[in-house]
Amino acid sequence: MKSSFWRERRIPLAWLLLTRKPLRLLVALAGICFAGILMFMQLGFRDGLFDASVTVHKLFDTDLVLMSPRSMSSIGMSGFPRRRLIQTMAHKDVEGITAVNWNFLLWRNPETLSTRSILALGFEPNDPLLKDPDFSKKAKALTMRGRVLFDELSRDEFGPIPEWFREGRTIETEVAGKRVRVAGLVSLGPSFGADGNLITSRETFLQLLPSTPVGSIEIGLVRLKNGSDSSLVAKSLRASLPNDVMVLTRQGFIDFEKNYWKTSTSIGFIFTLGAAMGFVVGSVIVYQILYSDVSDHLPEYATLMAMGYRLKTLLGVVAREGILLAVMGYVPAYITGSGLYALVRTSTKLPIAMDPQRAVLVFILILFMCMGSALLAMRRLVDADPAEIF
Repeated sequence: MKSSFWRERRIPLAWLLLTRKPLRLLVALAGICFAGILMFMQLGFRDGLFDASVTVHKLFDTDLVLMSPRSMSSIGMSGFPRRRLIQTMAHKDVEGITAVNWNFLLWRNPETLSTRSILALGFEPNDPLLKDPDFSKKAKALTMRGRVLFDELSRDEFGPIPEWFREGRTIETEVAGKRVRVAGLVSLGPSFGADGNLITSRETFLQLLPSTPVGSIEIGLVRLKNGSDSSLVAKSLRASLPNDVMVLTRQGFIDFEKNYWKTSTSIGFIFTLGAAMGFVVGSVIVYQILYSDVSDHLPEYATLMAMGYRLKTLLGVVAREGILLAVMGYVPAYITGSGLYALVRTSTKLPIAMDPQRAVLVFILILFMCMGSALLAMRRLVDADPAEIF
């Protein structure tokens, strides 16, 4: 019975080979961890910036969006005739509309008196704008000229507006050189194109930016009746409206913004290249570790081959070393990446978080990196001749 036990027991050869030299193992894990963190950060920044570019877009209470075909992105919006939005009311599936002016204006920090560009949205206070059910109550304060709602998630460079407002202080400052008063707070969040946001009435918006034609808007929100197919209604409106306006579904509006940053800027390429560099660095480190391990143990491998062990079995040992390195290197990379995401999110207020899909992707990349390196290191074992080694 005792001999049967020892025959059935498997010796963890891959683990023993890796832990035989702890310093070498630590170097390998440090390299894999560094590569994993680099991939996490590069891919996280890329996806986070793309998501940040549509922070405001996701909050609109709308099914369809009208835009000018000359608009390139949120940082370069062009106007179109407001009557095009009114014309959509003739469609049987349209329930309501909201005209929105969209532009960047200069906000003066009431504490430091410095100025900074802020995204300003103008709309009719009685019309729906955001999904937030409490927003309609806050919007009533905008019926008075010169009143604005400040985004409490804006960067600190705009001043301690949320703190002052909650303390009950009257906050007045300048926007585009005109005097305004903060009448409330909203939660929108900064985007890749805007560090802060404010919402006001169209009347106040036109006062702040008098060069805007009264009959021109940058965004038209269209709400449909329950059960309506937004894609079919969008197709119908495209056929009936002139070509000086573009009709998008809500998701199409979001994708339009993301595609601009993906295709018209170098952001995607830069961060993807950074992740690829992390992959290459990790592959080189793991290859060197496994190659050295195989080279150092060639006599032992030769002995096993002489004893009758098949080459396939010994190659499996090297492959298991690669899997062990991938798992042990991934865990600290994941934990460190999550911590760095939290730090970046707190410091920049950008929506960067550990995404399950990204976590799986990085693990697959690390596993592929280690297994690929193990495959290359196996060539040293395949080329080994037991007779020459002895």
